[in-house]
Amino acid sequence: MTRGHIDDALLRDRVTRYLHQRIRPAARVSSSLADVSAWTCGDPVPFAVAVSNEFAPVAADERWGAPWTTTWFHVTGDAPAGVDGCRTELVVDLGFSAVMPGFQAEGMAYRPDGTVVKAINPTTRWVPVESGARFQFFVEAAANPVILNVDGGPSEAFTPTALGDPLTAGVDAQYRLGGIRVEVVDVATERLAQEIEVLTELAWALPEASARRARVLSAIDASLDALDPGDVRGTASAARAILAPELAAPASSRVHEIVAVGHAHIDSAWLWPFRETRRKVARTVANVLERMDADPTLVYAMSSAQQYVWLREDHPQLFERMRERIAEGRFLPVGGMWVESDVQMPSGESLVRQFLEGSSFFEREFGVPTTIGWLPDSFGYSAALPQILRSAGAERFVTQKMSWSLVNRFPHHTFDWEGIDGSRVTTHFPSVDTYNSALTGFELAYAAENLTEPELFDSSIAPFGFGDGGGGPTREMLERARMTADLEGSPRVLVAGPERFFDRLAEAVAAGLELPVWFGELYLEAQRGVYTSQARTKQAHRRVERLLRTAELWSTQASVRGGHPYPTEVLTRGWHELLLMEFHDVLPGSSIAWVHREAEERLGRVATELEELVSTALDRLADSDEDTVVVNASPFEREGVPGHSIGHRGAANERPAVSVRHGSGAVTIANVTFEATIDLRSGTVTSLIDRVHDREVVSAGGRLHLPTLHRDAPVRWDAWDIDASIDSGVEVIDSVTAVDVRPLDDGSAVVEVQREFGSSRMTQWIELAPGSRPLRLRTRVDWQEQERLLKLEFPLAVATDRWQAETQFGFVERPTHRNTSWDEAKFEACAHRWVRVAEPGYGVAVVNERTYGFDARRRGDGVGPAWTMLRASLLKSSRYPDPEADRGEHEFAFEVLPALDSAHAVEAAYSVTEALENRRGAVVPPLASSSDPSIVLEAVKLAHDGSGDVILRLYECRGAQARTTVTLGFEATGVVETDILERPVDGGATTLEHLEFTPFRVRTFRVRRGDRSESDRSGER
Repeated sequence: MTRGHIDDALLRDRVTRYLHQRIRPAARVSSSLADVSAWTCGDPVPFAVAVSNEFAPVAADERWGAPWTTTWFHVTGDAPAGVDGCRTELVVDLGFSAVMPGFQAEGMAYRPDGTVVKAINPTTRWVPVESGARFQFFVEAAANPVILNVDGGPSEAFTPTALGDPLTAGVDAQYRLGGIRVEVVDVATERLAQEIEVLTELAWALPEASARRARVLSAIDASLDALDPGDVRGTASAARAILAPELAAPASSRVHEIVAVGHAHIDSAWLWPFRETRRKVARTVANVLERMDADPTLVYAMSSAQQYVWLREDHPQLFERMRERIAEGRFLPVGGMWVESDVQMPSGESLVRQFLEGSSFFEREFGVPTTIGWLPDSFGYSAALPQILRSAGAERFVTQKMSWSLVNRFPHHTFDWEGIDGSRVTTHFPSVDTYNSALTGFELAYAAENLTEPELFDSSIAPFGFGDGGGGPTREMLERARMTADLEGSPRVLVAGPERFFDRLAEAVAAGLELPVWFGELYLEAQRGVYTSQARTKQAHRRVERLLRTAELWSTQASVRGGHPYPTEVLTRGWHELLLMEFHDVLPGSSIAWVHREAEERLGRVATELEELVSTALDRLADSDEDTVVVNASPFEREGVPGHSIGHRGAANERPAVSVRHGSGAVTIANVTFEATIDLRSGTVTSLIDRVHDREVVSAGGRLHLPTLHRDAPVRWDAWDIDASIDSGVEVIDSVTAVDVRPLDDGSAVVEVQREFGSSRMTQWIELAPGSRPLRLRTRVDWQEQERLLKLEFPLAVATDRWQAETQFGFVERPTHRNTSWDEAKFEACAHRWVRVAEPGYGVAVVNERTYGFDARRRGDGVGPAWTMLRASLLKSSRYPDPEADRGEHEFAFEVLPALDSAHAVEAAYSVTEALENRRGAVVPPLASSSDPSIVLEAVKLAHDGSGDVILRLYECRGAQARTTVTLGFEATGVVETDILERPVDGGATTLEHLEFTPFRVRTFRVRRGDRSESDRSGER
């Protein structure tokens, strides 16, 4: 068979026209309109409430759907009698557009008895009906506004819009109802279209000189010749017969294998609120279960315990149907986390609880242990994560996001990822470069060609199904998988769970395969603005993180020492709320205004509850008016009060008031350890003398605490990105409108600086307290800018080629130089409570209360000494997806202090976040204490299982080997070392004496109490 004179371009056009104008239309044998009526509400209501209302008739082409409202359509009619070789279905068009599925209107079809049939969206518009029978459905249609349209190109993507909040979205109807019709579909003709599509995609992905390509294109050309445009259905069988030999040609036995995992990445909130995600989860699961009923090959993976909980609460029938598929091993709970969290900004304890709460739910509900970490779409991955994953039982990890890096291509797709403590997890990045694959021929060919090091292991995972906004696998995708399971020229496609890939990989490793190793963080060279966007959300998050730790500490003390009930319910509710807000589009600040407003309100309510818990626990512990005591929630001794205890301050040292000396255009304030000189013309610190170490902290000519304003108009992804060009136009905010120098009643001295810039106002305070307290710097700003980034400068007289940034249970080091493109790309990075730069024998730490975005760069003129410019990013003002992001008042605080090693920085961080509290009461010793200050007692709580056992979690903070003995302040009958899921560790310690810690190691211990009463077990789960 030859192709004659037809060239590729002409054949492409011919195929496109035949598919869209002839074959697919011909597959529709008949079509008739159904009867439709409607009822509209604002917030979603249950099925029983909706159907009890009066529905009014509506016609095709009628407008409906104000933003964020819901319209229920009642659809009735008679299905025509069956036709051989055909299926009958109801096709619902809610007014769908070419915008991405899941980012516009969606619906759910119910039977009259309230049972769910399936979801309706642009890619799965059909509902099955019985031929020759009367039908009746209710369709719950969500009028979600279109907020993102990347398919529309640069002119339409990332357009600022008021639609992201019902307070500003307006009431105009957005959609025009398309026809809701009963259609009879000729299956053979439809299949012809699918076969042509699969073969053409295969052929055009092959090399032009490929013989297989020539054969396939020749067959397609001949197939179209055999098709009569006037009788497509009558000649479809003949056309298919010509294609059959090419579809039956088997793949090579050594071809690339793609493990196709059904999936629908559902953002727990993003361009829609939490309430809409609950419905997206139900719609997606309904579609998956419908496909599983029809197609026994489908295997589907879904993460996020929170989404399972929502489904159980909202649709118990769907949940039970899903449970049956989980028991069969076809519906796979993966990831083991409460949500697909951001994994850079949450504290170490937060990430532990993501796994403790998520994995416990999966184990309790389904008997499914955590074995695979699953985070396709987080914005970079902390170097502490491998240790946390392994301790949760997940020795395998899947993500895709690293393909988004803009500068350097990550060198591996399958490798061992080693964290800061030496833990490794076997990691895979799907080479298809998407977690929303449709299994097209182009994607399959790309996955095979894009794979790095195919000589090591020629296989990959392809998560397939519509995602982000949900939807999941479609019947068309599954048909492509069936046709490419063994097709010459194509990778072999096997629909299976991710275990298939990892089990085969493990066999290869056992046979001698040595995987490459990547050490340290997986830094995403994109979306660096997420460390800064939506500062109020980040502030509320860190506040609740601190309060949860503190509430657990004092509630545990009250339970152990006084027998008071442990407030399991309140603490668990608080953790669930915090963990939800750590979702990777909420904490990073990349959601619509509605989401952030709700997140801040919900976290505020949690904070109020936790503050009440702390107060109640302290009242119970210190039930006495006998003396003034100090509450120290820090794990470190402070002012003579041991960590995690209530006690008396040590013998008062002489604490003379801070001295104030005025000079020409400057003022110098000094306590016993620091001397700061402030230039009154710029309102900045030009000198900071560390008197103890006789060191100048500020670089020569530097101005500490100087605010700078940067243009912030990313090419795309406004709230997510900070582009490398931000330093091309910097406005130095060094003018002042007023300066006030004054002493305070407690002996402190403060310099208050007022500034104005753009439409914003700023007040800064430079403070020094008596004694040995470090320099404290505060900034309050009424921020009214758009497309600007506000930074603070800290020019430090330290010459170094690296800087340290706190991460979960330790720190990471990053370069201050720009030697390579990898170094250059890290121009903005994440840090927790502290950053530190150091030379041998001396270092300086900058500690903060609520900031995550930093950069550090080695500077110098090549003549004088080198120094380090450290900058903190305070505020962005992106216009998309929230056009009013970060507008309003914010306050930030920093402390600058010498830190000879990282342990000093950790201790200082706790002094900033855990303020000492004076109260009347009794002395309460700590429940546990570590003999080595570099071994930090991070968490003190009661066990998750409600047994009343005490859980202690410690980590080594300096990156060095260390040994400690943990001293208990209560009677104990046994100690068991556990993983972070509080399960015993094989070979773990059974004593708290002489515990060995390797660098950054996290160790958890369950301590059995000798004095437990029945009330201790009141929180058992």
